[in-house]
Amino acid sequence: MAVSVRMDPLLEKQLTQAAKRQGVTKSQFIINAVERALGRKNPLELMMSLKVEEEQKAYGPDANPADRAAADAFEGYEQPYDTDRSRAQLLDKLKAKHGVGSDR
Repeated sequence: MAVSVRMDPLLEKQLTQAAKRQGVTKSQFIINAVERALGRKNPLELMMSLKVEEEQKAYGPDANPADRAAADAFEGYEQPYDTDRSRAQLLDKLKAKHGVGSDR
C-alpha cells in the first residue's frame, strides 16, 4: 500500500541523510520508524533476545557440535580469525612485494 507524506524540506533532507547513514532507502527508514512507534519493533526487546541467545551460545563457533562437525566437513572451513598471525603474514607479503621495511 502506497502512502504519500508531505514534509518540510529541512526534515526531508535530514531523513535522506539519516537513511544514507544507515544504508537503507528513505522508504525503509520510514517503515522502521513507524514499526518502532507502533511497538512492532522494539530495540530493547531485540537486544534482550540477543543477550539471551549469547548466554545460551545459540550462535558462534561453539553453538552446536553437530553444526560444527558439518562445518568442519565443509570445504573451505576456516578456524576463527587469528589477528596476530594474519597481520604478520600480510606484512611479510607487503614487504616482499614492495620491498618496504617496518622502520619507516
